[in-house]
Amino acid sequence: MRIILLAITFSIATVSLPSCATGAGHYSALDYLPQGSRASVSIRTPDGKNKLSLNTEQMFPPASTLKLLTALAAKLELGDSFRFTTRAELSGDDLILHFSGDPTLTSDDLHALVRKIKAAGINRIKGDIWLNNSAFTGYERGVGWPWDILGVCYSAPASAITLDRNCVQASIYTQDDGSTRVFVPEHQPIKVETEAVTVTKQGQKSKQCDLELITFDSNEYLLSGCLVKREHPLPLKFAVQETHAYTAAVIRNLLRKNGIRFSGNIELTNQRKGKLIASHTSEALPTLLDEMLKHSDNLIADNLTKTLGANFYLQPGSFNTGTEAIKQILLTKAGIDLSHAQLADGSGLSRNNRITATDMMHVLDYIWKHDNQLHLLAMLPKAGESGTLKYRRSMRKAPIKGHLAAKSGTLYGSYNMAGYSVDASGTPKALFVQFVTDYYPDKKGAEKKDDASGTIPPIFQFEQTFYNDVISYK
Repeated sequence: MRIILLAITFSIATVSLPSCATGAGHYSALDYLPQGSRASVSIRTPDGKNKLSLNTEQMFPPASTLKLLTALAAKLELGDSFRFTTRAELSGDDLILHFSGDPTLTSDDLHALVRKIKAAGINRIKGDIWLNNSAFTGYERGVGWPWDILGVCYSAPASAITLDRNCVQASIYTQDDGSTRVFVPEHQPIKVETEAVTVTKQGQKSKQCDLELITFDSNEYLLSGCLVKREHPLPLKFAVQETHAYTAAVIRNLLRKNGIRFSGNIELTNQRKGKLIASHTSEALPTLLDEMLKHSDNLIADNLTKTLGANFYLQPGSFNTGTEAIKQILLTKAGIDLSHAQLADGSGLSRNNRITATDMMHVLDYIWKHDNQLHLLAMLPKAGESGTLKYRRSMRKAPIKGHLAAKSGTLYGSYNMAGYSVDASGTPKALFVQFVTDYYPDKKGAEKKDDASGTIPPIFQFEQTFYNDVISYK
């Protein structure tokens, strides 16, 4: 049994003011950050001139900016024609479903595969069904993933058998008698119960309670704690805990829908193979990377990381082989030495990842200089316009809006950004890295007033100042 705190996080963004000094000395924008914060900032023009460089050799947790490394390695090693393939094979009376870690495989895709199986003349499976998960090995979660987020979908397991993003939906209702009830869509093969109580805002403060999630085997979940009374249900998304059990339940249902008789067992295997009868392929790598970068998709990043490990070392992929493959690929194919960097996954979710701003600047520089072949710049979110940067309030207004293309990265206490200032055509004018960690502001401290939001957190006062400096360099 695993006990997991159900955390619901909201991203805030706001900002304002002053200008700054450049160079290796004091940078005035950092004065906005609370005492104890650590920061590394760097601005460079594409011709290699450093306009600002501060603490660029110190190690920082990159958070989701790490996906830039994963994307570059995938482009260099796998190529644009790469696709994940899910295969259906026959071996005697047994059906083998060979999974490849496709992070975009859905129940609808699996349904189409079952229809192909039936079209091949198979109306009955006399033996068993084997789910081949040999593509990956080792942990399904990265070392350094906090226990309290393992129940939510942005930390869904990176598994060879991935279906519906390893994420299931439900909703919880508050009730007048002080209890709660849960609704689970009929097609979701999970069980969710609730012991949570309905409280007022004052009651929540006095009880010091939140909504908590406990997970059990066979994808069973229990909600406990309390929830403030609501007029409408609270949508919930749970990370699938046992991916093979979830997939097996979906398969049984799909066979039944398509009139394929089956009364055997569904088991795991890492060895069984058979004769190919049907297959499904994902979109090509550029489409996967566009989704990964624009929307910071952790599952795509981590399943690609494991696939890089499998492809580079010719063995089942894992977080260990995948992160080492990223280092070796960037060294041998891009000349970027990350031997001192600490990588635990490819998404940046692990608190164990550590790189320097200099490392990140080398990656940005290579991407810019080779974009005619890589085509990665167009995949980056654009400030105030697309992806994870569309609603970031520090980027919504001119002159910043539309003039930064970057990858953000946020963990508890860390606020990062890495990318480019760009002109109207998308051509980089400057490269920049922002690593801020150990950021714990005094909630009661003075904050600048803003007509739209009432207050502006210090991190976003810093950001707007920094971004204005980034775009001011020619």
